[in-house]
Amino acid sequence: MQFSKRLDLFGPEIFAALNDKKVALEQQGKALYNLSVGTPDFPPAPHIKQALIDAAQSDENWKYSLRDIPEMLEAVCAYYKRRFGVEGLTPDQVMSFSGSQDGIGHLGMTLCNDGDLVLLPDPCYPVFMTGSLLGGAEPWYYHLTKENHFLPDVSAIPDDVADRAKYMLVSLPANPVGSVGSPELYREIVDFCRKHDILLIHDNAYSDIIFDGKVGGSVFNTPGAEEVAVEFFSLSKSFNVTGARISFLVGRRDVVAACKKLRTQIDFGMFLPIQKAAIAALTGPLDGVRAQCAEYQRRRDALCGGLRGIGWDVPDSHGSMFVWAPLPGGYTNSMTFCMDLIEKAGVICTPGSSFGPSGEGYVRFALTMPVERIQAAVSAIAASGILG
Repeated sequence: MQFSKRLDLFGPEIFAALNDKKVALEQQGKALYNLSVGTPDFPPAPHIKQALIDAAQSDENWKYSLRDIPEMLEAVCAYYKRRFGVEGLTPDQVMSFSGSQDGIGHLGMTLCNDGDLVLLPDPCYPVFMTGSLLGGAEPWYYHLTKENHFLPDVSAIPDDVADRAKYMLVSLPANPVGSVGSPELYREIVDFCRKHDILLIHDNAYSDIIFDGKVGGSVFNTPGAEEVAVEFFSLSKSFNVTGARISFLVGRRDVVAACKKLRTQIDFGMFLPIQKAAIAALTGPLDGVRAQCAEYQRRRDALCGGLRGIGWDVPDSHGSMFVWAPLPGGYTNSMTFCMDLIEKAGVICTPGSSFGPSGEGYVRFALTMPVERIQAAVSAIAASGILG
């Protein structure tokens, strides 16, 4: 059978290869420290779980939802005012997706025609590339460099490229590199997109995981962004509901309407008990979210400080639940290093090569274990001799 040539656009699934190695070592009884996949190990708040349980008791809630219920859309608008200070959002500027990955993965199919050019960060989360390629677009990578603190530099994008671009995808705080934007940077990006008539797509999954006293915001804190931008806002990392797949696209009405049109062809809507859980998260207390951020910072300190203490010069992440680490001396291939690290130390991380052309030379760690386990992982790396 001849399968779709679209599959040829994608390489092997890195997480599957890492998991195969993990399973093999577990069967041998080896102690493992899994810092690869960014799934929070914190529990959801009780009121969120209870809202889902209560809603699941109703037989009516097991039918197709067919829509985002008004209470949930209104809760998103109210949350943006409460959490980000963004006023004026209306329900027709909001729609749900089954996770930001689903939304971004379908974005190119909604927005692009074959040959359209799109601006993507490099390194970036793999679905940024997937979504554009599925839409037939041509990715143009703007590089996130160590010299520029892994932040977008719109001045480095040529005018002729910018004039061709259909959309620009920006992720801050950034997965995998852990960089955090400033109001000044958002101003530069918004002005750039307005000048060149580019749709700005902001992935805002990690706005509640920012370190060293800074507070995350929304692209809509920047005046004028409402004219050029949409934002993916996720409950997964802030409220520890990754498996429930709750995300929203917020912003320009025309873009939201176009995405809704595509979704009606492939989906019958978010499960109603999950919509009720989303409402509970959006309208409930946020003190647990803030306490969780402080715990992520302690984990960041334990990992980055601990690795520096054993001779691996890993800079501190500024945000997100990830650490972007340059390969230690003697290694030039990130996948080779990851396999050696699992074999010798039992520590699982993700090769930078899976995050785009500029990701080679780095690995990504996820801050998904308690401080004590992270300290044990650092000790295992030190004892393995892998650092030379």
